[in-house]
Amino acid sequence: MRSTTACAIAFSAVIGLAGAASAKPQLLGEFNDWKAFKSTDGGATVCYALSQPKSSDPKGAKRDPIFFIVSNFPARQVKGEPSIVIGYPFQDGSKATVDVGGASFSFVTVNAGTDGGAWIPDSATEQKLIAAIRGGSAMSVKGTSKRGTKTTDKYSLTGAGAALDRINQECP
Repeated sequence: MRSTTACAIAFSAVIGLAGAASAKPQLLGEFNDWKAFKSTDGGATVCYALSQPKSSDPKGAKRDPIFFIVSNFPARQVKGEPSIVIGYPFQDGSKATVDVGGASFSFVTVNAGTDGGAWIPDSATEQKLIAAIRGGSAMSVKGTSKRGTKTTDKYSLTGAGAALDRINQECP
């Protein structure tokens, strides 16, 4: 895993895409391949668990840091919102796909400046993905860059359940 600072920067990019501000995050804990954070700004609290891929293909593709994030926004009554920071702008109109234990989940992609992010459009599907993450051991994320490069990032889910439990405890 990269540094806590890189994690904070990546989450700030996602929060910026979502239209919220973020303050310097507090590390709630490290859980094997996942970390949990809490951030409060202007009275709004956000908790999130995140991880970085164990491997990325194609190797050598020029990308910014890559993260998979699950966020809780208590003031907005949002719990377990998965998102992707892919490290490049997505191809217009493309989808990102997350595969866990044989189940596939489609994410809507958004570009803001030079950054790309992706979200699941409905909460029922979000919760199915969270359940798959809790029960799985590995996850892959596929996307297509603005230049047409197809990427695959492979994540370990070791520690994901504990990180999710921690953010749910801190931001119910």
